[in-house]
Amino acid sequence: MRPLFLIQAILLCAGIMKAGAPVDSVPPYRPVTSAYSIGIGSSHLCNTYLTPLHYDGWGAEFRYERMQAMGFDPERWIMQLDGQLKFDNTRNPAHNATLTSLTLRLDWGMMYRFRVPHADGLQLFGGAYTAIEGGGLLLARNGNNPAQAQAAWTVGITAMGVYGHRIGRLPVTWRYQAKMPLTGAFFSPDYGELYYEIYLGNHSGLAHAAWPGNYFRLDNLLTADLHLGNTVLRLGYACDIFSSKTNNIVSRDIAHRFIIGITTEWITLGRSRGIDSHARIISAIY
Repeated sequence: MRPLFLIQAILLCAGIMKAGAPVDSVPPYRPVTSAYSIGIGSSHLCNTYLTPLHYDGWGAEFRYERMQAMGFDPERWIMQLDGQLKFDNTRNPAHNATLTSLTLRLDWGMMYRFRVPHADGLQLFGGAYTAIEGGGLLLARNGNNPAQAQAAWTVGITAMGVYGHRIGRLPVTWRYQAKMPLTGAFFSPDYGELYYEIYLGNHSGLAHAAWPGNYFRLDNLLTADLHLGNTVLRLGYACDIFSSKTNNIVSRDIAHRFIIGITTEWITLGRSRGIDSHARIISAIY
């Protein structure tokens, strides 16, 4: 009977230890922060493959963002997925030609969270991301070269600051984030090379290594999330600066956007776990 009594004692002690376990031993809930927003503002385009002139006009974008604390270390690491669909419509100085642009971009990155001592509500983040981008420019008045394709894969760094406070009774979360690619590869034909020549088999010199000297991008995003009960209204401003130079082709794209959108937080509950009142909730930014 002694072995059976020993097993029962061990199981009883284990049950007592589990019942009195600290809250930190319970896996936390990690809500997903999703934001859907649209932006509209000014656009400034230049692409010397199509034209030596600078084109100015307006642009619009749809943006989806998803952020969540990582499962392996939710207090310190967060994940960010960012998708953008952009459209630009610009005209030359004489207003007799139109240059349009359509671009789809997807970013995925991870950032480390720094808690700032003696600064309630302030969080700093830093990390890396990778992005893929594809799209094109169209200048219908050109005969032989009416379009320029765009494609790139890059890896870069990102930094973000988040500050939450109240304006009266209204909770507000301010955020500023900057992104900059450091390396990767991008597509560009030779100056004056026809896409028909590429179609016939002239594939040399189309892919180029990217670094800030020939492929510079700086994306800036400033937002204010207004917590209106269960609904979060996002207002913000985005400034994207892009410039590349290769094969004697210079491309520039400067965009200013005013952002408005809706942000939500939701939690996925597994059937086996259910709802645990002892679990903490660790948000990505709130």
